[in-house]
Amino acid sequence: MHRIVIADDHGLYRRGLRLALTAGVPDAEIFDASCFDAVITLLEQQASIDLAILDLNMPGLFDQEILGDVMSAYPHTHFAIVSADDSRAEILKALSIGLHGYIVKSQRDEEVVLAVNEMLAGRIYVPALLSRASDGQGQTHPSTERLSARRRVGIGSLARLTSRQREVLKFMAEGYSNKEIARKLEIAEATTKIHAAAIMRELGVRNRTEAAVLLQNWLANNEG
Repeated sequence: MHRIVIADDHGLYRRGLRLALTAGVPDAEIFDASCFDAVITLLEQQASIDLAILDLNMPGLFDQEILGDVMSAYPHTHFAIVSADDSRAEILKALSIGLHGYIVKSQRDEEVVLAVNEMLAGRIYVPALLSRASDGQGQTHPSTERLSARRRVGIGSLARLTSRQREVLKFMAEGYSNKEIARKLEIAEATTKIHAAAIMRELGVRNRTEAAVLLQNWLANNEG
């Protein structure tokens, strides 16, 4: 039996994708996740997930680079992106970091089922529309705009962290190691590393000290 995670913060899309996969991959056990924290929890708690399909814009997942940390922590799971962005640049970037596929939300159900079966078989799935010259048409992709906004450094970035990431940041600022944070939050050390890396990328800081300073500044500005 194949075990698949569908991760998207839009419940309607999750339910639609679940229905399509239930019909097209009848031997699959499917798990839902609405945010990055939930994905990590599922990967940590479930015994072997074969495929995780992640919406790049769901809460807590800020860019494709973070997926590299997740893939390193869970090498036996295949990972794919599902996105409304069908730009050639985004698809190629996803494949270049080692993802097993890229599904565009506008694709038909049968195409998505084909993509999932290909990835479950260990093959890389590339949508046929990749051959289309979708870039260079002067069109701005909404998800690209969101990613650019997320990379801006500042105290406002703290608001975009998930509740679990804020918990990890608090302990990071207090000087705890990844192992100590994992023990306190009762999660795996690898999970703590993933959250810590995501936090530092989102805040635009180079190390834990800078993250701690940013948090302290934010707390000082909100105490009054």
